[in-house]
Amino acid sequence: MKSPERDVQPGPADGPERPAGGRGRLAGLDGIRGVAALFVMVHHCWLMAFPGYPANTGPSWLGWLLYGHFAVVVFIVLSGFSLAVSPARSQWRLGGMGRFAQRRAWRILPPYWAALAFSLLIAWTLVAQPGEGPPTAKSVAVYGLLLQDLFGAPSPNGAFWSIAIEAQLYLVFPLLLLILRRAGAAVMLGIVTALVAAIGLLAPGVPAVGMLMRLTPQFAVLFAVGVVAAGVIAADGRVRRLPWHWLAPLAAVPVLVVIVVQGSVWTVKHYFWVDIALGPAVGLLLAGVATGRPAALVRLLDLRPIRSLGSFSYTLYLIHAPIVVAIYQLIVAPRVPAGLPAFLTALVLAVPVALLTARAFAAVFELPFQRHRSWPALREAARARLSRMRAAIRPAP
Repeated sequence: MKSPERDVQPGPADGPERPAGGRGRLAGLDGIRGVAALFVMVHHCWLMAFPGYPANTGPSWLGWLLYGHFAVVVFIVLSGFSLAVSPARSQWRLGGMGRFAQRRAWRILPPYWAALAFSLLIAWTLVAQPGEGPPTAKSVAVYGLLLQDLFGAPSPNGAFWSIAIEAQLYLVFPLLLLILRRAGAAVMLGIVTALVAAIGLLAPGVPAVGMLMRLTPQFAVLFAVGVVAAGVIAADGRVRRLPWHWLAPLAAVPVLVVIVVQGSVWTVKHYFWVDIALGPAVGLLLAGVATGRPAALVRLLDLRPIRSLGSFSYTLYLIHAPIVVAIYQLIVAPRVPAGLPAFLTALVLAVPVALLTARAFAAVFELPFQRHRSWPALREAARARLSRMRAAIRPAP
């Protein structure tokens, strides 16, 4: 489903990251991915049941569900953070651009292309995305090549636009590390922020610059914030002991106050600047979680169900929109009154179906590519699994 404010996706990481000085994973990060992905799905159920976005046409106590867009802030900052953990422990060295590019493609493309086929099938046989016609051959080419933020075509899945943005951020990641290594974190973040702010200021009056807004340039600032925040992994004890978990809400409160005072219509219109303003709070939160604070929140995020949800959050994001749209338009809308009854019914029906489908989908198209980093390793694992299955069903002599 194409959210009116454009959908968001959880930045896929290479897998559980490991803290400096130890071999264990960073508890809590997978949980953050899982919660954010679930929030996006619930947000889309809200959009289907309460039309009129960006105005809040639903109950005031559900108004916070209007802001599913802010999950993108979490996803993009977390993506920069996760990718920078290993370089942060290696003096900000990437370890080879070719290897990095191969690992990123191996991580995001197999589930994405499988989800593209899934989305096309639903759009052609059941129901197209809201506001979109049936996908065309151009749709297949544009979305298959990750060019959807540059060229228009009927979308089979409104969530897919952000995959292109994510891929473009991967292209600038080596440059960010180079600047950080040579000039420091403050200079790198300052350069990125200044360039993006210049685009935001010039875009309304300069058409050529305005075209760059299609690339959602504020995400570059968010991504850079995540990269800088990952420095806490390799920092000394004095830095790691700083109260990052208290600084995060202090940074978030002024932004949240503005959102409440100005309202949803103003906030959506100014997402460019609001995203940038909210980014530091997310970066500080990630620094706190990475250093184990607040302990209660880290333990909550690391509960097995939440951590498990995070393990397939990328797939959940990729395939949930067609499922939500199909269930709502074919089952809920014809039988349930619009508004709160339709929203609650959509939650009861669409969320479990999407979760179960995503988990099964990830078992084939995502998780194996996390565990095995090459075709030979993947084929060997598949052969070993097949051999075990044959041995299990072979009758005893």
